[in-house]
Amino acid sequence: KRHDAFMACFQHVSQELRSIYQDMTKSSKHPLGGNAYLSLDDTEEPYLGGIKYNAMPPMKRFRDMEQLSGGEKTVAALAFLFSIHSFRPAPFFVMDEVDAALDNVNVKKVCNYIKQRSHEFQCIVISLKDIFYEQADSLVGICRDAGTNSSRTLTLDLSQFDEDVEGDDQS
Repeated sequence: KRHDAFMACFQHVSQELRSIYQDMTKSSKHPLGGNAYLSLDDTEEPYLGGIKYNAMPPMKRFRDMEQLSGGEKTVAALAFLFSIHSFRPAPFFVMDEVDAALDNVNVKKVCNYIKQRSHEFQCIVISLKDIFYEQADSLVGICRDAGTNSSRTLTLDLSQFDEDVEGDDQS
């Protein structure tokens, strides 16, 4: 029973990981995206051994995870997190500066992935990058109030504004 439960989770996560990693690494230059997979150290009693995670970004050769760039590792880690989440979903995520090592192209891909799945879960993202702000439904800011020597919270509901403000040139 333990073996069956473990394998059900492993197979689900492994299958979702491939799909999610491909989605998160697709581009117009690389429409197929990258490849990611899990492998077991011990197939007889898999819960007693380790699990290896390998991710291969588009147009790159196979390498150990340690040799990937910070951004490549971040995308791989997020794909793994989302694939585990798909097995036993939580109602929301809190992500603290997960975009720190990402370039703007990959920040946009992560934003799009989260936005596409916003009907499945809520996501609270702490970020210092404008691209995340542009894709958000609402913003919460925290600043210091020097007068009271405490923090203040500012909120802005962006859902009341048109999404394509920059593209509107109807003067």
